[in-house]
Amino acid sequence: MNHNKLDEKDKFIERELSWLSFNERVLDEASDPQNPLLEQIKFLAITVSNLDEFFMVRVAGLMNLIASGYNRRNPYGYYPQELYQEIRQRADQLITRMYEIYKQRINNLKDRDIEIRRFHQLNREQQKFVRRYFDSTLYPIITPMAVDPGHPFPVLPSQTMAFAVSVIRKSENYLAIIPIPKNVPRLVKLPAVKNESNFILLDEIIREHLPKFFKGYRLAGQSIFRIIRDSELSVDEEFTPDLLRAIDNEVKKRTRARIVYMETEKTIPEELLQMLCEGLAFPQDQVIPIDSDFDLTYLFSLYQNIYRPELCYPGYVPAKIPYENIFQRISEGDFISHVPFQSFYPTIDLISRSAQDPDVLAIKMTLYRTNSNSAIIQALKEAARNGKQVTVLVEIKARFDEENNIRWSRELENEGCHVIYGIPGLKVHSKMTMIVRREEGQIRRYIHLSTGNYNENTAHVYTDIGYFTANEDFAKDISDVFNIVTGYSMPNPWKRIITSPKDMRQYFFSLIDREIYFQKHYRNGRIDVKINSLEDPKIIEKLYEASQAGVKINLIVRGICCLVPGVKNLSDHIRVHSIIGRFLEHSRIFIFNNNGTPRTFLSSADWMRRNFDRRIELLFEVSKEDIKQHLMHIMSLFWKDTTKARVLNADRTYNRVTESSANARFNVQDYLMSYYEQ
Repeated sequence: MNHNKLDEKDKFIERELSWLSFNERVLDEASDPQNPLLEQIKFLAITVSNLDEFFMVRVAGLMNLIASGYNRRNPYGYYPQELYQEIRQRADQLITRMYEIYKQRINNLKDRDIEIRRFHQLNREQQKFVRRYFDSTLYPIITPMAVDPGHPFPVLPSQTMAFAVSVIRKSENYLAIIPIPKNVPRLVKLPAVKNESNFILLDEIIREHLPKFFKGYRLAGQSIFRIIRDSELSVDEEFTPDLLRAIDNEVKKRTRARIVYMETEKTIPEELLQMLCEGLAFPQDQVIPIDSDFDLTYLFSLYQNIYRPELCYPGYVPAKIPYENIFQRISEGDFISHVPFQSFYPTIDLISRSAQDPDVLAIKMTLYRTNSNSAIIQALKEAARNGKQVTVLVEIKARFDEENNIRWSRELENEGCHVIYGIPGLKVHSKMTMIVRREEGQIRRYIHLSTGNYNENTAHVYTDIGYFTANEDFAKDISDVFNIVTGYSMPNPWKRIITSPKDMRQYFFSLIDREIYFQKHYRNGRIDVKINSLEDPKIIEKLYEASQAGVKINLIVRGICCLVPGVKNLSDHIRVHSIIGRFLEHSRIFIFNNNGTPRTFLSSADWMRRNFDRRIELLFEVSKEDIKQHLMHIMSLFWKDTTKARVLNADRTYNRVTESSANARFNVQDYLMSYYEQ
């Protein structure tokens, strides 16, 4: 078969449809009885949060294409309108199933004395509590907004929930909007007996007290509604004189961006729905009716507000990496930290000690996403106050972290750090740190590279690998990378790293071509890869070519996978697993058999077009034998998973791995938690 003659729809799984399949796998975890009940609740909240972002970014972009009149097929063979219709159908099915599972989980919680109550279900004491709470806290901060010729329809930010209320006075019908405030907790804990946990939602409290906002008027109808707006930024990065200010201004425009998704209560009166859609300029036939609670991300708060250890995963403390002095430990030889199974502390310690160490002269670092109250940010500020040269590239275009990163940038600048806001036309997605230290009259550079962000919070839930080294070849390469991203410099030939957007895709091609060569001559071509997403058509075509040559290709792809495995004469030597578990699999590992002398790589990049073409990424080879063997062992463990792994089939469906007597029940994440403690 000549796979180049196949239609794109036969060769590829469309990217957005693959993403929906991924979110369906996340939702599966919300109904998996092997997960503790509150963890199922958490997976449900993650599903909703993922879907919101999908509409804000991916669906919004597609709708903009359609509105512009663009009508060409995408790389996966779909026209925009055709794809939009299929997305809406699949998304509607996902939402329906999501609410079915939600209602089941709410009943399960009730059986465990955890209840989300309606007002009519409250006992007398709870009703008094709610009325006092409304009078003292909610009534003063809520502002009902009339909609009439003198009061235009209010501007509602994305992910706003509000009441649309129809009121009547002297036979005249009026529309009012009451946004549900975001600056107070949506989940309100109720007084209850000792063994019970009772809650009520803010929206339920407001609904009960709606008449208080409209004295002298009669309520004719009401409904909660929720909107999601286009959240893509549009900045001409090449020609803006101040990138930070331009991004800041674009972020502020999100409150008025086009609405791409809207839901209302199923019981909304027809006349009220018409007025609402007219005011929001949203097509009435695209409104999603909801017969349940809105915005199930509130379940994150429920999870945090209940202390019931028996309903959660067992507690876990990451294994410590033993050392006394981080610089001495790195000097003794390269090592890795595999979070969250091992502690993130060495990464924090490297920056914190550098800030205080009088022999450290400079710190250079990239920040893509970090957390509030970040110890790393505090250490960088302290380093600048201590007179060290601190250079930080803060990627202010990191989606949905733009405001946080702008704030960090200004705080770091105020403390004396030299801050780079990013590079026009590119995102700096690589994760790297360089410490310049004076030792015995010479300069030594300490390097940290990572597959994931410098974020203490996600280090507890994302699996990532950090690499520590003082290798001089690494140091020279990373010095050059920083000079390129902070100034005007052309790189010398790299010794230990490969970068995008210049070289990475072609370098992977050369590695795959070598496996094809070895397969033809020695019958031992093999590729093992673990990534988050695979959607680059060129890489997929090259993998098909390798499969047709007989190369065995094993792919662990957590999220989007546009490659179709197991197709005769196309991809019959490719198998794909996806692992969705307690931790979010985020590390990127690449192993090429290389005629029996494997080459092992780590990277910040997935196999996506954006990573190859529009981001600065790093790929680096691991040469230290014990680390190579360890990474290969980790990869072998992932292929043994029979509890959280799903197999991608040739028909594009995912099924759980089937257990066998030779392949007993095995959870790779559970195993690694105990493995590192040995």
